[in-house]
Amino acid sequence: MKLKFWQVDAFAHKSLEGNPAGVVPLDAWLDAGLMQKIARENNLAETAFFVQTEPGHYDLRWFTPETEVDLCGHATLASAWTILEILDPSLATVSFMTRSGELIVARGSDGRNTMSLPADPPKPFEAPAGFAKALGEALGVPPPKEMYKARYLVALWDDPKIIRSIDNYGDIARVLRTAGMWGLIVTAKGDEGYDFVSRFFAPDKGVPEDPVTGSAHCILTPFWSKRLSKKTLRARQVSPRGGDLTCTDEGLRVVLSGPCALYLEGEISV
Repeated sequence: MKLKFWQVDAFAHKSLEGNPAGVVPLDAWLDAGLMQKIARENNLAETAFFVQTEPGHYDLRWFTPETEVDLCGHATLASAWTILEILDPSLATVSFMTRSGELIVARGSDGRNTMSLPADPPKPFEAPAGFAKALGEALGVPPPKEMYKARYLVALWDDPKIIRSIDNYGDIARVLRTAGMWGLIVTAKGDEGYDFVSRFFAPDKGVPEDPVTGSAHCILTPFWSKRLSKKTLRARQVSPRGGDLTCTDEGLRVVLSGPCALYLEGEISV
């Protein structure tokens, strides 16, 4: 069996930046075990698979190298870019039905397509005794000033240089498990013209550090919008690859926009 395959760098103006996603269009769903094997072989943070249900409408699923996930922003943006630029350039919008409901991506006039995702405002997190200290030690930085919880754990520092400096996170999975969590956002108020900066780690899902994370910004956008009293924010995920996002808080929804760049086009043989 031959499957078309694109690798697209999301939230990137050119290839080798942003967050790479595998994109695999299907005529009909494959067995989930086979899709998982393909994602593991690709060894990207996420591989997206989609099936067209009618023109402009698709069912969409996302797989890390280890598991299927409920929401992935960058692979949604990459999938939409592939459809809008390659598979059906006549479309102005793409609608995806997913585990997180309907996600709509609209073509942008400046090459930055816009994506509407469900907001996930975090709530204060009551950490177990010693957790903040252990978290800081695992990351090689001081303990966070505050912690919050939504889909992922959110740890807040008051200096963006701390977020940028993290280069030791090998033990973070063990620390997160003590709080029943698997995903960690680290964040601080921004510098260099950005409203906020962040990074994201999910080693138990096969993603030691994700370069640019759309689902994390479903949490960060309402969080920073409230703190900064701003509806639209400029964000930078300061991973080694890095990526820029424009984030708009629309209450129940978060709108993210960013460019994509094609890195690879090929064919999978399975």
